[in-house]
Order: sequence, then C-alpha cells, then structure tokens
Amino acid sequence: MIQRSTLRAQIADALRDEVLAGRLPAGRGFTVKEIAEQYGVSATPVREALVDLSAQGLLDVEQHRGFRVHVFTPADYRAMVQARALVAEGVFRRSAGPAPPTPGDERLASVRRRAEAAERAALTGDLDVLIGYDLRFWRELGDLMGNPYITEFLDRLRVQCWVFAVPHLRERPGLRKLLWTGYRELADAVGRGDDAAAGRLVAACDECALALAERLD
Repeated sequence: MIQRSTLRAQIADALRDEVLAGRLPAGRGFTVKEIAEQYGVSATPVREALVDLSAQGLLDVEQHRGFRVHVFTPADYRAMVQARALVAEGVFRRSAGPAPPTPGDERLASVRRRAEAAERAALTGDLDVLIGYDLRFWRELGDLMGNPYITEFLDRLRVQCWVFAVPHLRERPGLRKLLWTGYRELADAVGRGDDAAAGRLVAACDECALALAERLD
C-alpha cells in the first residue's frame, strides 16, 4: 500500500514506472477505480495522478470510460528524437553554451556517478537498470545547463521515447546493441566545458535512437 504523504505524486511516479517498464503496455485501458483498488487508496489522488500523466502525454483520456496508455508510433518516436536533437544543438552551441561547472561542484560528481551506472547497464543491455539511471543522468545534466524549462521539456521527450522503445527492445534483444554508451564521455566533456565535444556526443546519442527507429520500419 502507498503511504498517505504526497499520494498524487507517488501514484503518478508508480504508474509512470509501470508504463516505462512495459508492465502497463501501450493501448492498455483502465479506470480510476481499478487503480485505486490496486494501491488501496481513494479515487481522488488516483484521478489527479492520471490527469498528470495525461498532461505528460503518457495516457489518453477516454470519455466516460477511463484512461488508456498512449500508443506511440515509429513516426512519433522519430519526431521526438529530432525535437530533442534540435534543442540540444542550441544548448551546446559554443557561442551560447553554459559556463562549465566548477571542479568541486557536487552536481557534476553526481552526474558522473549516474553516467557510470547508466553506461554499465547499456553495455550489458540491462533495461530495468538503464532506464532509471538514464533518466536521472539527463535530468541532472540538464540542471547543470541552468535552464529548468529545457530540462523539463527534454525529460518529457526522453520518457516518451523510452515508452515507445522498451517493448521493442524486450521483444528483440538484439536491438540492444544500438543503445548509446557515451555517458561518461559526455559527463567529462560537460565537466571541462567542451561544448563542441558535448554536442557531438549528444548528436551521437540521437543517431543511435534514430538507428533503432530505422530497424523497426
């Protein structure tokens, strides 16, 4: 049973994890009552959490029927990857790039820890571990960039990309060789303020994602 504190956020986080892991697959429908009974809570925080996830593009509202996990298509996936690539290109332009963090910045140390864990998981194809560390890595990296609006936008796109990709990666393990593994290199580039190298690494990440889309056509 979920604890009473911050129920709305806890339920939203729990359901998002279920969608990311593929345990709530694309197209699956459910009601507020069903989720409330599953977690042993009242309907109000569940409804609020489901509305939040709908606003994030993960659920569709079905009038008088409940909610359904949104179905992303390969075309959606490509468009999302292209959108995040365009934003990243602007962030890492040398003329407008963020100031490098100071060597003792604890945020940079945390990013490097996330990078190491994510890279290990990517190399071994461990999706359950990778998804969590990947999302934390990019969120914390975004915090170093100093623009919360960009961080929020990119986090939403990255979550949606994972929701699309995970079922295919589970069904066809051979596709996991396309997973990007440059986390530590990117963390180091950002740490030394090398915007050009960071931009190339982010572009390589997006190229890996687009290669996956091509394999699914």
